Amino acid sequence: MKIYTKTGDNGLTSLIGGTRVPKHHIRIESYGTVDELNSYIGLIRDQDIDAHDQEVLKQIQDRLFTIGASLATDPEKSKMVTPDLEPGDIELLEIEMDTMNESLPELRHFILPGGNNAVSFCHIARCVCRRAERVTVQLAEQSTVDEKVNIYLNRLSDYLFTLARKIANDNKIAENQWVPRVGKNEKKY
Repeated sequence: MKIYTKTGDNGLTSLIGGTRVPKHHIRIESYGTVDELNSYIGLIRDQDIDAHDQEVLKQIQDRLFTIGASLATDPEKSKMVTPDLEPGDIELLEIEMDTMNESLPELRHFILPGGNNAVSFCHIARCVCRRAERVTVQLAEQSTVDEKVNIYLNRLSDYLFTLARKIANDNKIAENQWVPRVGKNEKKY
């Protein structure tokens, strides 16, 4: 089987179910952004981080493939059974965050991204995750989207933020706290 099909050369692609749509279609944008997020999760996994965190990230990557399949499916035409998210997938993220938070200092400031590569990659993935969530919420206004997809993406961005804090803490890296500069000559908002 060849990796290239030439069927997308005119700017159209197929959804699961056979429907042809423009490559800029919001459904394509949604699963494309989830795929981008999955690549960043892989980049985080490749860093020198805790083995348990690497395993959780691998499970997350699997769930992101599940989400991608769901988003790539034409809900009106496809008869294909695709994998599905389960409530336990969302609960895993919540349990992991609760566990990580037990060892983290109380959050009293906004955190600026940075500290080391792994921490920075977590913040990039968090931002891509938020974008994926925005696009899938917009798609859900126009078409059918499993509500667990948006919930999962919402929790995942929080998980990635918490993971960034944990990795910084594990490596004894001080968090970059944002302290707003408000001087007497500056406008206050």
